[in-house]
Amino acid sequence: MNKKLVSVTIDLANPPRLSEEEKAQLKALAERPESEIDYSDIPQTTDEFWKNAVRGRFYKPTKTSTTLRIDSDVLAWLRSQGKGYQSRINAILRREMLASLKNG
Repeated sequence: MNKKLVSVTIDLANPPRLSEEEKAQLKALAERPESEIDYSDIPQTTDEFWKNAVRGRFYKPTKTSTTLRIDSDVLAWLRSQGKGYQSRINAILRREMLASLKNG
């Protein structure tokens, strides 16, 4: 069996333009009344379903490179815990940010 694999890379910051046909299809879908949409393959969700939902679980924020002045002993402590000290710094800062936002 001879299969050909096609790989395409898309720059999400600069997506390809839609063709006129694609624009027409999207317009037709947007204009379709709710009564014509078949939801039979979508299960009903209940409060129980959403009870353990986590917002942004698969969200991955962009990273920004910066210069940070940090006390030498703090940096030594972070590095002494092994690889990933920069990720640990980010996790500590994120935890503090979220706590601050929560306490508002």
